[in-house]
Amino acid sequence: MGHLAAWNYFESIKTPENAAFIEAWHKFTGNPKRVTNDPMEAHYIGSNMWVKAVEKAGTTDADKVIDALPGTEAPNLTGGMSKMLPNHHITKPVYIGEIQEDGQFDVVWKTPDLVPGEPWSPYLAESKDLVSDWVTLKCGNYDKVKQVCLGANG
Repeated sequence: MGHLAAWNYFESIKTPENAAFIEAWHKFTGNPKRVTNDPMEAHYIGSNMWVKAVEKAGTTDADKVIDALPGTEAPNLTGGMSKMLPNHHITKPVYIGEIQEDGQFDVVWKTPDLVPGEPWSPYLAESKDLVSDWVTLKCGNYDKVKQVCLGANG
């Protein structure tokens, strides 16, 4: 005890959505001791967003679905609605939890609102001039100074 972790999701968060997800997970695994985790919640959100983007695009064509993703919203397991941003990152809450003897986390702090995901750090010299915008720029690593898309899309 006393150890902290920062994540966007903990199994111990009490919401009806999370309780239903945990119950379905236990039924699927056949093991009531199997735990859920943050990457599982991210996939849950992402899969639901993909379905909505397919419905919006009217096809499963990958390029059309990718274009339809920004603006898509899906429920997260902590009781909010996550949104896909033009940078292809989503909004999620951030939690700090203290590990308990049973391996679960007691949330000791959380952000008041959902936090927008940022692909590039403005604090690192290597990425401070990069932006990601798949709607207007059609680029995930656009150099604002050089005004060029770097990488595979450049």
